[in-house]
Amino acid sequence: MSDSDSNLLPARPRIAIIGSGAMGCYYGARMAQHGHDVRFLMRADLAHVREHGLGIKSCAGDFALPVVQAFGSTSELGPCDLVFIALKTTANADLANLLPPLLHPGTVIVTLQNGLGNEAHLASLHRADQVLGGVCFVCINRLAPGVIDHISDGDVALGEFVGGPRPRTEQISALLNACLIPSRVEPSLAVVRWKKLVWNIPFNGLAITGGGITTSDILGNPALAARARVLADEAVAAAAALGHPLPEGWADYQISRTPAMGPYKPSSMIDFVENRPVEVEAIWGEPVRQALADGAGIPEMTALYQEIQAAVAGRVKTA
Repeated sequence: MSDSDSNLLPARPRIAIIGSGAMGCYYGARMAQHGHDVRFLMRADLAHVREHGLGIKSCAGDFALPVVQAFGSTSELGPCDLVFIALKTTANADLANLLPPLLHPGTVIVTLQNGLGNEAHLASLHRADQVLGGVCFVCINRLAPGVIDHISDGDVALGEFVGGPRPRTEQISALLNACLIPSRVEPSLAVVRWKKLVWNIPFNGLAITGGGITTSDILGNPALAARARVLADEAVAAAAALGHPLPEGWADYQISRTPAMGPYKPSSMIDFVENRPVEVEAIWGEPVRQALADGAGIPEMTALYQEIQAAVAGRVKTA
């Protein structure tokens, strides 16, 4: 079990993956590949993965995981030392029922979810000082049941919800790095959350309002490319207004790295076109509310949030 006094986990922690979609399956499979005790909570793919395992196509090397510890409920998983939350934020209400069977006093929870507000929600369900955020700069899609495509490597930026880095923050980052999951520790979780929003707000958003287009479509359309730049600049300004200044040139960097992804389909766009719940509030709503409350001028972010709400509502009516 976890040693909460030293802020360290066991050398070989029992690990739970809650939300076994593309990202959860990829990161969990990498850790299991390297000998860790990884337990996956699965729903739609449960029977397939139990029979066939996981197949990973990856820019860092393909591999298969023929035997997977896949479970249909958290009560079957049992108490774990390290819990990664990879659920869509639209399912956060389920965590009040999912988490209790996984927890012991030293359990550390790391949310890999998009947007803002997820750590605060987890802190209401467990000890706030046992909650971390992991911000994933990566391109991963699920191709079929049990088949994951890791397209472009980024890293997992880890930060503590309460205070600065601790020994366990470095330990978790080292664990991920040893499993070929690039990771680094950030002094400010809020800063790194806004770093990712600078990409997610424009590219996930415009892919939705464009009716289901790719990042290449956005950058190949002068009007959309210009709007993406304005949205990225507004996100940088919003972060600064909230006391989380980002590195100079961060909007340029996020836009310049996008062409290498090819015709990438952002996860929110895939959810939109496949009529699944879209993370509207975490990625657009909460950032807009926080920025407006602090007096930031964000007309394009505000307009995009409203357009996405309308697009999702219209999709539901016609589905």
